[in-house]
Amino acid sequence: MFPDFQKQKPHVAVVGLGYVGLPLALGLAKHMPVTGFDISARRVQELKRGEDSNRETDAAELRATSCRFTSDENDIGDCSVFIVTVPTPIDAHNEPDLTAVRQATAQVGRHLKKGDIYVLESTVYPGVTEDVCGKILEDVSGLKCGVDFFLGYSPERINPGDTEHTVETITKVVSGQTSVVTEFLAAIYGSVNRGNVFKATNIKVAEASKAIENAQRDINVAFINEITMVLNKLGLCSHDVLDAARTKWNFLPFTPGLVGGHCIGVDPYYLARCAQNLGHEPEVILSGRRINDGMGAYVAERIDRIWNERTSPAGPRARVLLLGFTFKENINDIRNTKVVDIIARLKALGHTVVVHDPHADPHMVAEEYGVELLTTLAAAGPFDCLALVVAHEIYAKMSDQTFADLLGGKGGIIYDLKGLWRRRSFGPEFAYQCI
Repeated sequence: MFPDFQKQKPHVAVVGLGYVGLPLALGLAKHMPVTGFDISARRVQELKRGEDSNRETDAAELRATSCRFTSDENDIGDCSVFIVTVPTPIDAHNEPDLTAVRQATAQVGRHLKKGDIYVLESTVYPGVTEDVCGKILEDVSGLKCGVDFFLGYSPERINPGDTEHTVETITKVVSGQTSVVTEFLAAIYGSVNRGNVFKATNIKVAEASKAIENAQRDINVAFINEITMVLNKLGLCSHDVLDAARTKWNFLPFTPGLVGGHCIGVDPYYLARCAQNLGHEPEVILSGRRINDGMGAYVAERIDRIWNERTSPAGPRARVLLLGFTFKENINDIRNTKVVDIIARLKALGHTVVVHDPHADPHMVAEEYGVELLTTLAAAGPFDCLALVVAHEIYAKMSDQTFADLLGGKGGIIYDLKGLWRRRSFGPEFAYQCI
């Protein structure tokens, strides 16, 4: 049914050109014809100019690619393989939000032809590709799933800012509706990463594999975060304890902190919803989520407690500078950042909060979160407290004079969530606290 991959390369449509879709489209375009589609005309024009605001690729690669970028869905009509890479967030109630997947699938359905393949890469719970997407495609196209067109799933594994584990180096999990589809998809993805493909038993297995990858990491971080709370009550720095524990060969090297972003802070809720739909209450999964979702408030309350010990609960409130806003270090990705939880709790406790981040786009931060970022630390002080919450490299290189200037030369609180400064010597006028 499908053409010989070695003799005739399929025309692939990548639907969604964000952190996942763009690297995939560029990788595939080195080996076959590719059309990259995104509903954002602004995003498409940016890519055509050789610019990537996500900073996942450079201008030279964008200028050199044969991938055709478009925001007109009619341009994907001549494609035979459709790979959907759109966001799967959660809503305000931590419920899976499949709106983008449903909309993108309907767009594909309007152009689906006999013999075409639909592949989902977005993280979902088991069953979505077949039960949700397959049904939408049938309804929109009038074709029969598994007879006229076929489904596949290949979970995305993009890690923003990671230049080692790229779409061309990672193992790709693939699965198709039939063994023939699986082999065809393995050839497509294998052309990008030299055949480094794992063929999952079926689509639901592939979907589940992605869901548990991030749930596992979430639970491991939640354990460390809870242990950190215990260690803090003992007056211990968790990073010092972890340094000692890591000397054992099989200790897992997780560290405390905020758990945000597009995957780890979101995907466990998809797995939890799947479990609940089956009548199973996912105690461990949701317990880990509760701990990690509460870390922002915990950090804010620790800062508040240190301030009250230096002044008094009834005294004036602190002017706090938070260093970092993105969901992790040295990237500009602000999706689901949990720094906003620290800001909200500190403000609720009466403190004034100012935020600096050298990587986040100030306009996007203001539009998405209503937070105004400092664009420079020069002449930004004085503050009563500096709180490092994202370990950007620039903060590791801050001079003693910068600390003194930001704290007005009168000392103050230095709170270090990431243990970035714990090897430095601060004078007695500073109250240094490592989580």
